[in-house]
Amino acid sequence: MITKATSRLGCFFFYIEVGFAKPKTMIKGNLSLQYAFLLLLLATACGQQRTTVFKQLPADQTNVHFSNTLEEDSIYHVYSYMNMYTGAGVAAGDVNNDGLPDLYFSGNQVTGRLYLNQGDLTFKDVTEAAGLTNDRWGTGVTMVDINQDGWTDIYVCVSGIGSDEDRANLLYVNNQDGTFNERAKEYGLADSRQIMHAAFLDYDRDNDLDAFLIVNPTDSVFQVDTIKPRKTKGQSSSTDVLYRNEGGKFVDVSQEAGILVEGQSLGVSVSDINQDGWPDIYLSNDFIGNDVLYINQQNGTFHDEAAAYFKHTSYAGMGNDVADFNNDGLVDIVELDMRPEDNFRRKLILPGTNYERFQLALKSGYHPQFTRNTLQWNRGNGHFSEISFLSGISSTDWSWSALLGDYDNDGDKDLFVTNGFRRDLGDLDYINYQQTYNTAMGSAEAKIAKKRAEVQKLEGASVSDYLFENQGDLTFTDQSRAWGIREKGFSNGAVYVDLDNDGDLELVVNTINSEAHIYENQSNQQPDRNYLKVAFQGSVGNRQGIGAKLFAYQPGRVQLYENNLSRGYASSVEPVLHIGLGADSLVDSLVVVWPNNASQRLNQVKVNQHLILTYEEADLNTNLIQPKSSDEPVFKELSDSLGIRYTHRENDFVDFRRQRILPHMHSRGGPGLAVGDINGDGLEDFYVGGAAGFCGQFFIQTPKGAFVSQPLKEGCDSEDMGALLFDADADADLDLYIVSGGSAFPKDSKQCQDRLYRNDGLGNFSLDASALPTITASGSCVVASDYDRDGDLDLFVGGRIVPGEYPLPAQSHLLRNDRGHFSDITSNVAPELTEAGLVTTALWTDYDNDGWVDLLVTGEFMPLRFFRNQQGKLVEQTEETGLSATGGWWNSLAGGDFDHDGDTDYIAGNLGLNSPYRASPDEPLCVYASDYDKNGSVDPVMCYYVQGENYLAHTRDDLIKQITAMRARFKTYHEYASTTFENSFLPQEIEAAYVVRSDRLESSYLENLGQGKFQLHSLPTEAQVAPLYGMLVQDYNQDGNLDVLWTGNSYATDVSAGPYDASLGGLLLGDGQGNFTSVPPAQSGFIADGDAKGLVQLSLDGQLLTVVGNNSQPMQAFASASEMKAYIAADDDAFAMVTLADGTNFKHEFSYGTAYLSQPSRTLWYPATVQEIKVTTFQGEQKEIVPDGMARSSSE
Repeated sequence: MITKATSRLGCFFFYIEVGFAKPKTMIKGNLSLQYAFLLLLLATACGQQRTTVFKQLPADQTNVHFSNTLEEDSIYHVYSYMNMYTGAGVAAGDVNNDGLPDLYFSGNQVTGRLYLNQGDLTFKDVTEAAGLTNDRWGTGVTMVDINQDGWTDIYVCVSGIGSDEDRANLLYVNNQDGTFNERAKEYGLADSRQIMHAAFLDYDRDNDLDAFLIVNPTDSVFQVDTIKPRKTKGQSSSTDVLYRNEGGKFVDVSQEAGILVEGQSLGVSVSDINQDGWPDIYLSNDFIGNDVLYINQQNGTFHDEAAAYFKHTSYAGMGNDVADFNNDGLVDIVELDMRPEDNFRRKLILPGTNYERFQLALKSGYHPQFTRNTLQWNRGNGHFSEISFLSGISSTDWSWSALLGDYDNDGDKDLFVTNGFRRDLGDLDYINYQQTYNTAMGSAEAKIAKKRAEVQKLEGASVSDYLFENQGDLTFTDQSRAWGIREKGFSNGAVYVDLDNDGDLELVVNTINSEAHIYENQSNQQPDRNYLKVAFQGSVGNRQGIGAKLFAYQPGRVQLYENNLSRGYASSVEPVLHIGLGADSLVDSLVVVWPNNASQRLNQVKVNQHLILTYEEADLNTNLIQPKSSDEPVFKELSDSLGIRYTHRENDFVDFRRQRILPHMHSRGGPGLAVGDINGDGLEDFYVGGAAGFCGQFFIQTPKGAFVSQPLKEGCDSEDMGALLFDADADADLDLYIVSGGSAFPKDSKQCQDRLYRNDGLGNFSLDASALPTITASGSCVVASDYDRDGDLDLFVGGRIVPGEYPLPAQSHLLRNDRGHFSDITSNVAPELTEAGLVTTALWTDYDNDGWVDLLVTGEFMPLRFFRNQQGKLVEQTEETGLSATGGWWNSLAGGDFDHDGDTDYIAGNLGLNSPYRASPDEPLCVYASDYDKNGSVDPVMCYYVQGENYLAHTRDDLIKQITAMRARFKTYHEYASTTFENSFLPQEIEAAYVVRSDRLESSYLENLGQGKFQLHSLPTEAQVAPLYGMLVQDYNQDGNLDVLWTGNSYATDVSAGPYDASLGGLLLGDGQGNFTSVPPAQSGFIADGDAKGLVQLSLDGQLLTVVGNNSQPMQAFASASEMKAYIAADDDAFAMVTLADGTNFKHEFSYGTAYLSQPSRTLWYPATVQEIKVTTFQGEQKEIVPDGMARSSSE
């Protein structure tokens, strides 16, 4: 895939080979004249590209010598004041109305300072002359026109130790003569509740600015991480504060406005999250407290709806920003946490997992939270997908400020992150050591004194800031060093601002114990870096247009900006919107929506100018925002109206109690789904499997187009996995095969015996205990085909897991149909299938078009394995296909002729890219399994690559839980964090281990090249947001090309990874050439955001019905809005060749079982443009299908 970085690669490689070459490679004799000339040529050619985006300006040049200097003493230290090292913010705004943005830096133990912009990136400190000196512990700062006189004022939030007066916030009102008066008490804003920051907004749309203050008190220092009853009625000292502006006086209306939820707030953003025209408020909360999303109820009140909008959030929520990062006209949310990028710091500060504690927190009302940055991708209609791992921004260490801005003016918002902490209090060796003082002898004062002394020995977490370039495909690339962000330190508040008015954004950072950083942006020196700057002249009560939205429409995209000041951490930007435009010389149109929903449009706007939009020119009665799409959704959910009211229930077995370091559980694999006409009435029914202890259910279709449920009462003590409805005994009705699986039972338990139920022809089923051989491996899928062409259906049954012995291979089976009874012939016909691996999915398919049905098998830590049918013998041909290096966490397989070349291509569902794991052939993800401590259990030790080195994936605490002997091998966290995987075990231990590996985690398209060869392509990024399970192949938009409907997610993960929950399901439209385009869920109408597993389709009253099976959640059913014709395959139909009106054709195989635990209808649905259908049976006989659905033999 070509990305923005590709164009820089030539110069990049030169930079590495020449600029950073090792000395020995540079002095091997004299350089030849030709080589020297080549170096000169390359250096000249690449000179322009090697100019960094940012250049750090020395303080002696800018005259900004501000340093937020901290000194620990007997009064101020981390045990007396928890927020000792949380730093302070910075604000940008034009305080003297000269057209240049000025800077105010807040200080903790030093006075905050105001610097007037003198032009040419130089400043003058006017703090004393302006009357701004103070002795308060300043935290956040906001520049805002508080009294609407046209002059910018300064509001400083205050925390620290002392009396209420010592902690009262400060409001410096601009006197319009270069001086300020402090008037917070007069305005009602002298709050003393240890305020971290303030945001100004017109929440009640009464045309004045109200104030929201976030609180981070230190009175709960010893309870911030304790699971306790949540305070959600406004009674906590850590509840945030809302002030309503009543004629220039601010009044606390928190209680009546619904601001009631406690939390240790560190970040606040204002945005119209739900696009209803009213400002909402997002709050990042540190420690265990939930993040809060206050949705404006349009009546002066708010309601916390974070749990409804977000599947999970960051644990130690720090700063945040809200902006439209992917240019779809919807605002997204980035929040920071403390997950390090490098292995050493990750292992040094991340504690072990505790599944029981996590579950207790959920039961106590806490939302799922995980230690990592989070990027909440707005999917529309109140749905968000958290994609920080996919996007590449999950791990930036001890981070504070997040700022989404277009720093290279290419039209995509990039991400800047500040970083560092003065004392590395997260060091687990230090934490364990200092805890000994809690039980030591001596007074409390003596213990504190000793702890203080130990803290001062700690080094700081000095980490470089991060700058990520937006790639325009939901991902970011770390360009920190390449773009000039290189200095380590302790950075906190930050702003972006065009300090020199040259059309690009500078960065200004407030740091601890060093002079503030100012980075000059040099993007305007590059070609095709156009921009617009937009300011607002608002109404009388909101002159700066705070809360206004701006839409910039360009071909193929729309950029959304919101004029809200408080961003990142404890900081505020100036009320000017900066829009990067890349090479575009015109903006098609600009639409501004004012806070009261009045709007105006500017057409054909020239670039590289500073616009001022005026409220008087707005139209209050016209909505000028362009609709995203006028098309009807493809799908409509109809579950309740069809009588499909079923909630899958799971048992409470926890795999992690048996094997502590599993990456995920294997007891949450269902439900599977199978479709067929079980009672012979010509209507398709379906079966949904049940977990152990819960019976599976039939849903029988009625002539009225609804369903009634009927339980399968035998075998309820087993865990249903795959299910298959097929005529096992040639009596013209459908029997039911169920694979028994899961991991709750002991190895080879009788509850893992597979089951065959006979149908009496009327839809009544009875268990035939003699029909199957002994199959007590914990299984996964079952798929059928007449592979030996003897006129009946044979079965492949995949082995999923050996309970308690992950990742040792489970036994799979090839079962021959002997007149309705089945024999295990695996060892004779396909011995390599016996222990194929941890099988999740299989597909009978004729991949080489030789008329014999072959078998594809794959699974967890397995490659895509191809078994060619050599006239009744299955011989592995994986190496010959070119796909041997495809080990992955594969879940599903589905076939279709996506490129109209007459052979079957495949979609393979994998783990995806939104997880903590990465894998490639050169840097695989592996598990080395062995009984390392000789206690009779299998220890599944996982390792992965971080920054080019192979390390254990587990924390020290978790590894010791599994292998207690490791406590002696790694006595400290520092020692563990410094050790590679190869040095963690003895050579003989590694040699004796059973090893599985993954080389690829992307869900993929397998292009059939013919002659048994394949080429692998990654599916679009949207299909990589979660594990892909359910898949259906169908021409949903009736354009003659096959599309893919898919579902995903997994809630069975370990606590450190968190659930893979970002999928809403998806529709990929094919173009007939093997390319796919993702349709937004709000546009497709298909939203399946649960723990989706089985996915099937069936006929319902002439329509296509799609059913989604969700683990531990309600089942869903969607009707397709388009009507198509249908051909119902006969039992022995193998495939069809379909010819379209334009003469192109595609191959369609009639599968018995496909994708993940799914058996969709064997009906071929086709559009009216189909001209001819030719069907071939398993035995090679052909018949032609008239498009009205009637069949005739080929001889006719």
